[in-house]
Amino acid sequence: MNIKWAENNNLPSGVVRVEGPGPEDDKIYVMYHGTTSANARSILASGFRRSSGGMLGRGVYLSRDLEKASRYPIDHPEDDRVVIKVRVNVGKVKAINRQNHPLQKTWHDHGYDTAWVPPNCGMVKSGLEENCVWDPERITIIDTIKPKPIQAVVFSICSFT
Repeated sequence: MNIKWAENNNLPSGVVRVEGPGPEDDKIYVMYHGTTSANARSILASGFRRSSGGMLGRGVYLSRDLEKASRYPIDHPEDDRVVIKVRVNVGKVKAINRQNHPLQKTWHDHGYDTAWVPPNCGMVKSGLEENCVWDPERITIIDTIKPKPIQAVVFSICSFT
């Protein structure tokens, strides 16, 4: 089945659109978290919780890039994926721009609220950005986005003689 992810371009009041090279300290951004339908129900009921680990250590993994979030969970059927659209106050941001960065998993211990992996820095296979937010209280759920079937367009070829 062909499907696509739809997103409304209306930003909530006070939210910054992704235009700069990375999230700036103390700004609010719309971000996305890709998950399964079951996990989305749990998050909507109880809120986000820090992961136990990952590329950037513990935290809530998000992206300002809908395309990136819509790929998760990887190797899970697309029709059971949900993207949760959120509003995030990023606080103090640390760019982690290479593997084995000295603060890759300890950024929070050094006073940062969000770790940001820039696009195309070699850390993420897709080349798309990633963010990890330490405190789930910085995250407000806006909405959920589900994949929608793409309408097939059928062309008929006629022969004129």
